[in-house]
Amino acid sequence: MSNPIQVPTTESIQAGGNVNPPSNKFTERISHVLSDLGKNGIFIALIAVVVLFAILTDGILLRPQNISNLVVQNGYILVLAIGMVMVIIAGHIDLSVGSVAAFVGACSGVFAVQWGLPWWLSVILSLGIGALVGVWQGFWIAFVGIPAFIVTLAGMLIFRGLALVVLGNANIGSFPAEYRALGNGFLTDLFGEFEIDPLTLGVGALAIIALVVQQVRTRRGRAKYGQDVEPIAWFVIKLVLISAAIGFFAYSLASYKGIPITLIILAVLILVYGIVMNRTVFGRHIYAIGGNRHAAELSGIKTRRVDFWLFVNMGTLAALAGLIFTARLNLAGPKAGDGFELEAISAAFIGGAAVQGGVGTIGGAIIGGLIIGVLNNGMSIMGIGIEWQQVVKGLVLLLAVAFDVYNRRRSGGR
Repeated sequence: MSNPIQVPTTESIQAGGNVNPPSNKFTERISHVLSDLGKNGIFIALIAVVVLFAILTDGILLRPQNISNLVVQNGYILVLAIGMVMVIIAGHIDLSVGSVAAFVGACSGVFAVQWGLPWWLSVILSLGIGALVGVWQGFWIAFVGIPAFIVTLAGMLIFRGLALVVLGNANIGSFPAEYRALGNGFLTDLFGEFEIDPLTLGVGALAIIALVVQQVRTRRGRAKYGQDVEPIAWFVIKLVLISAAIGFFAYSLASYKGIPITLIILAVLILVYGIVMNRTVFGRHIYAIGGNRHAAELSGIKTRRVDFWLFVNMGTLAALAGLIFTARLNLAGPKAGDGFELEAISAAFIGGAAVQGGVGTIGGAIIGGLIIGVLNNGMSIMGIGIEWQQVVKGLVLLLAVAFDVYNRRRSGGR
């Protein structure tokens, strides 16, 4: 008779060695750090692109004036990216945002310049028009059932044509100073004229304090409920690096003209939409619909209503982007909005949104938009032609989507 299988006892393990040797703490920490780096790959990519072009441009990229210009020049794309990533998460696409931005910019020119309405009333009316555009497109998508690709492709043609009709194939300008502040204004010199604006430095300091408090509270909460937390040394290193980046950014803005009004608008949008996507029922429904629409319907989610309001929101943000762009140029023209939809879609996908939907973040879209902005700015400083800039941005987008597909296959997804 064969001997029975001997199951090791506690005594035998203590005497003769462990069956499963204890894991090496150093290896665990390294694995945690590598995993964390993988989750924040898009942020690391932004740092790498900034460092690369800072070297290639002999530091011109990181000069205070250029950093301020990066925010002002790309503000409208970042606004569009916020709405676009929400649409993509739900499994849709919007090809009309550039035309809608041009149409709304043209309407604002009629309101503020030709009709002489107060600047604030012109802005409100223009945002209302953007919302109505969203109602129009949302109706066809949500309640008639026409795919968003077709509806927004038609919208791209319709609203580009309407923009030309409103403008009469001519430019409209110039706009009131308060209106222009949306795209070119700065919040500065509130405490007097200083070489380094103290208000901007103060806001930067508050941002660092808020970051540290939020991260510490999150870490303590995870530890309290027995969840996995990163090694304390890595936690501190991350906080120091991010705080240093915020401090450098704030100092650069303070050294130039202060806080751009465009940045204030973006900060409010990022805060509000971050809360919407992460802490509200509506946000969870968007992710659920993108993950599996049929399952979301079976669970009681009113998918048509969510789709409708998504496109109302996208129309409003496209209108806001059009206002910012028109204010920056101080001109409403027929060529406004060209290529905006491609930039916004690229920002969302580079920022980690999945092609199939269900995955993406507001922060990722913003970082994706910043990567595009740095690429544009850096290559322009280097004197690279627009044709090669398009090639580089196309390759970056292709690689970002390929990386998403690779990760899905590796994890067993579709």
